[in-house]
Amino acid sequence: MKRNVLFALLSAFVLQSFAQFAIKGKVMSHDLKEPLSGAHIILENTQLRTITGSNGEFQFGKLKSGSYTLIISYLGYATEMRKVALHSDSNIEIELLPSAFMADEIIIHSTRVDANAPITFQDISHTEIMASNQGKDLPMLLSGSVSAVTTSDAGNGIGYTALRIRGTDMTRINVTINGIPLNDPESHNVFWVDLPDFAASTDNIQIQRGVGTSTNGAAAFGASINLLSSPIPTEPYGEISGALGSYQSSRLSGSFGTGLINKHWSFSGRISDVRSDGFIDRAASNLQSYHIGGSYSDKLNSLRFNLVSGKETTYQAWDGIPGYILDTNRRFNGMGAYMDANGKLQYYENETDNYKQTHYQLLYSRQLNKSLFLNAAAHYSKGKGYYEQFRKVMI
Repeated sequence: MKRNVLFALLSAFVLQSFAQFAIKGKVMSHDLKEPLSGAHIILENTQLRTITGSNGEFQFGKLKSGSYTLIISYLGYATEMRKVALHSDSNIEIELLPSAFMADEIIIHSTRVDANAPITFQDISHTEIMASNQGKDLPMLLSGSVSAVTTSDAGNGIGYTALRIRGTDMTRINVTINGIPLNDPESHNVFWVDLPDFAASTDNIQIQRGVGTSTNGAAAFGASINLLSSPIPTEPYGEISGALGSYQSSRLSGSFGTGLINKHWSFSGRISDVRSDGFIDRAASNLQSYHIGGSYSDKLNSLRFNLVSGKETTYQAWDGIPGYILDTNRRFNGMGAYMDANGKLQYYENETDNYKQTHYQLLYSRQLNKSLFLNAAAHYSKGKGYYEQFRKVMI
């Protein structure tokens, strides 16, 4: 009798060990109670993954008995982790909550295009921006783009820089940050030096060559450049970075993020200091900037505030180099040069440009229904500064 019981228990253990079960489930939206087609399902610590069908259902088969963790993700919804103790076939239902940060792409939708649009464009990702960011102005990061030509007064990309696309200067190129215009309302120009190291606060860039989806200012005959600032992260972080280069160039930057606070609030910030003596003689730059962002989000609403400010002091070097000097002294700078009473060449030491520019942005988005959104934005920009230049008056 004991032998029969032992044999039965052993048989049950063997059958249980080699038994195979299935995890079946359905992924739905918590707010609309509708199935989510194309949601990604990963079985943690395995190579198994799948996506939901048109009815939101998925299945993992031929699994051994044990504990498993499902990771479920879907664009626009918060990622969910679900533990499953598998001793028989399991059937579960998972509801995903809308993501707390749904507004970033919606806000700039009217100024961006996708692959189906009849417009020539190029997208530059955050990874590509960070790989090229050395503290130089944004035109230098875009120098590898198709049809783009950049110039630098100081000769090394720090300080005053300019960008042309298809031969057109900045007065015919629309630039937006989060869908809000950066171009000067009067001249339609953009002075990139006023926002030093803004690349460190940029998530991605889209360049539209030729007439594009212009929504502000004069027509964009040359191109449109749409910048999207970095999203406020859901996890806390802190970072300090620095770099040194030739011609006494340096960049020091610090950033932080609080992550989600009470599931609704989040804040982040960055401060940067960029300096360089420049390749051109007396073309030094002393640049500072900061970026502060905050957001509040719930299931249907998203409110975000951005404050971006930059301050620059640069020694003037925008006159260029005469052709007859170029072959002998490629670092020549004639700005501030004069002859003293003894006929000796002197330089005015304070031939500088000084300017500060600050941008305030308030972005609001509300989901009215599954396919309809309301977006609104308010912004204010303030700039002030002066330049000092030596002029010798002949009496």
